[in-house]
Amino acid sequence: MPDHDEIVRLYGPWLPRTPRDVATLMQGYGGPWWIAGGWAVEAFTGVPRDHDDVDPSIPRGDVAALRDHLRGRLDVWQADDGLLRPMVEETDTISDTCENLWLRPSGADPWEYDVILMHATPTTWTFKRDARISLPLSEILWVSGGITYLRPEVQLLHKARAVRPKDQVDFDVCAPLLADEGRSWLRGALALAHPGHPWLRRL
Repeated sequence: MPDHDEIVRLYGPWLPRTPRDVATLMQGYGGPWWIAGGWAVEAFTGVPRDHDDVDPSIPRGDVAALRDHLRGRLDVWQADDGLLRPMVEETDTISDTCENLWLRPSGADPWEYDVILMHATPTTWTFKRDARISLPLSEILWVSGGITYLRPEVQLLHKARAVRPKDQVDFDVCAPLLADEGRSWLRGALALAHPGHPWLRRL
């Protein structure tokens, strides 16, 4: 996966956005949404960190509802394994491998939001890399300042496959703050999805 600077060089710049901007954008949206990624880590730890973008997240099955909500304001692009494709026609659907939607007002504007698509029904979240790991959707989320975020232990599980330096920093900051229940859950999930992962020794 290219780093952020290479993505900007290839596809264009990103406008700095925050979770509060997402909350404003999603006013009136009827489906569940939450903030994932680095902003979710910062909300949990209270420790400021650098952010390349902001990552709102929705269930994969709600893409049509999101497009309806954004119509006339932001174009929706599929970001799929290094390829970008605009969703222009009403009948356009996401591919089975698409995990992100990029949003911007037009091709002349910077990107604004990177929407993460999660494997979730209205009631249940399932880990995309190992279906043995699942939780009620309500249990992977928490609220701070009126904004819903992905729980830190779930975010760390998503970061565990290919640990970048910033992912290691996020783990180092988050791990000591995890409640016993969250720590135990992350330990079990890592043991299933990534046996022998170095983070297990710290949990």
